[in-house]
Amino acid sequence: MELKEYIGPLLKWWWLLLGATLIAGASSYYATRQQQPLYRSTATVMIGSAIEDPNPSTSDLTITESLASTYVDFANRASVRSAVREALGLQNLPGIVVQQVNSTNFIDIMVTDTSPERAQAVAAELARQLILRSPTAEDNNKRQEFARNQLDSYEAAITETEDQIAAKREELGTLVSALEIAEAQTELASLESSLLTLRTNYTSLLASTQEGAKNAIRVIEPASMPQAPVDPQNTITILVASAVGFVLACTAAYLLEYLDDTVRTPEQITKLGNLPTLTGIAFIDSEDDSKLITVTDPRSPTSEAYRVLRTAIQFSVSDKKNSLLLLTSGVSAEGKSTTAGNLAVVLAQAGHNVLLVDGDLRRPSQHSIFNLPNKRGVTSLLLKLNADDADTEVRNLVEDTVQPTQVEGLQVMTCGPIPPNPSELLGSTKMRRLLDVLDQQYDFVIIDSPPVLSVTDAAVLGAMSGTTLVVVRANKSRKNQFKQVVERLEDVNANVAGVVLNSLKAGSEGHNFYYYYKDPYYTHGDDGGKGDPQPKSKLRKRFLRSQEAVQS
Repeated sequence: MELKEYIGPLLKWWWLLLGATLIAGASSYYATRQQQPLYRSTATVMIGSAIEDPNPSTSDLTITESLASTYVDFANRASVRSAVREALGLQNLPGIVVQQVNSTNFIDIMVTDTSPERAQAVAAELARQLILRSPTAEDNNKRQEFARNQLDSYEAAITETEDQIAAKREELGTLVSALEIAEAQTELASLESSLLTLRTNYTSLLASTQEGAKNAIRVIEPASMPQAPVDPQNTITILVASAVGFVLACTAAYLLEYLDDTVRTPEQITKLGNLPTLTGIAFIDSEDDSKLITVTDPRSPTSEAYRVLRTAIQFSVSDKKNSLLLLTSGVSAEGKSTTAGNLAVVLAQAGHNVLLVDGDLRRPSQHSIFNLPNKRGVTSLLLKLNADDADTEVRNLVEDTVQPTQVEGLQVMTCGPIPPNPSELLGSTKMRRLLDVLDQQYDFVIIDSPPVLSVTDAAVLGAMSGTTLVVVRANKSRKNQFKQVVERLEDVNANVAGVVLNSLKAGSEGHNFYYYYKDPYYTHGDDGGKGDPQPKSKLRKRFLRSQEAVQS
């Protein structure tokens, strides 16, 4: 698969991508503008007192970090949040985020609210609730004061004992009597034992207080009063919304392309049927203009497209004796009859002797396109024809059946009365005999046949014709139908020269390919583009009047 096939849906549905992106971005911008400004207050608490210890152990740090993680989980519990709500008398709490700071013993309590006062109050109260639920919260002021006094006493006693030990050691160095030395050593040992006891008691008392406890919480940064709203990152929100809209539009574009199984481009025709696209024909509004646009508007780009098809046909049959050209399609309403009529006109305009045969014996249309009577035609001629008639007799029947047109060199053989057995009549020996004589009499014999998938008539005529063209209507003909048409024509050994991509709408892929430029010669009159001296409606009326004059 080529890169063009990947980006093709995006280029085709560019307006959907652009619209979805703009709508998503504009909606997000409007939504963010309607939001109230948010304020954030942050309170920071610390677990333990390892940071104040000049020589903290690894165990102390590990324990306080684990306790911090536990308190973060504890702060997110419903019971703690309910206590905060009840303490402040709030119905609902604002947005609260409690997180441990980089795997340390610090915890940040962040509260975001539309009211800065409420954000500060909630952050401070949540910190207080955590402290109340810690073991050290049970200590009251008296106990704290008593513990401090005891610690001061122990510190004084330890200092005094250390001084006595130092003095005793100096005294020991001056003694000479064995008895005095023994008594001094006994006193020194007693003092050292007392010092060890004092230090042990001091350490135990310090660990039992909040100042020395590992499982203790205290606020190191109280909740602050927000002075300015936090940045809501509106730009990022708008960009994300626009990106989401773009991605959804891309998904929709590829989905629409996947679900669309119609033939739209020459590349698809080549891929499906291995056939070339001879030309692309723009859509013709038959309600306002004649279907014979090559007559009513010969300078239009559509008429030029038919001349491009004429050139392709001339090259394809230049080395072949059989000039029978069959035009068919997969189903009805694909424009094969209009294409056959306009192709016959441009071939006659090039100086060829052309006969247009309406081979659709079920729903004929060429008599309506050329405004001709349908009392005599193919069916009435075949009734009079015998397979063993001489060429002269057959030509006489043809001369009595064909009808002239306003276009010099172009004659039309209409369908005639609709028969009850079209397939048998078209596949008869008489029909083959008629086509042989017409092939010798005219430079080009264009046969308008029924759709291939509807009846077998087209396959029968395809086997008799020298060249077959398949008309495909852009954005309507189904891919599987087109493949079946090619397969059925190949089954009868029909020489399929190529495909005519019909009814291209302005702006479509095929239309942009075949109508890339707009030459003023093809779009305006002789006044250099200032006006059309002969509007299409007038040309249509003139053509009909001329056609009636020819018949009369």
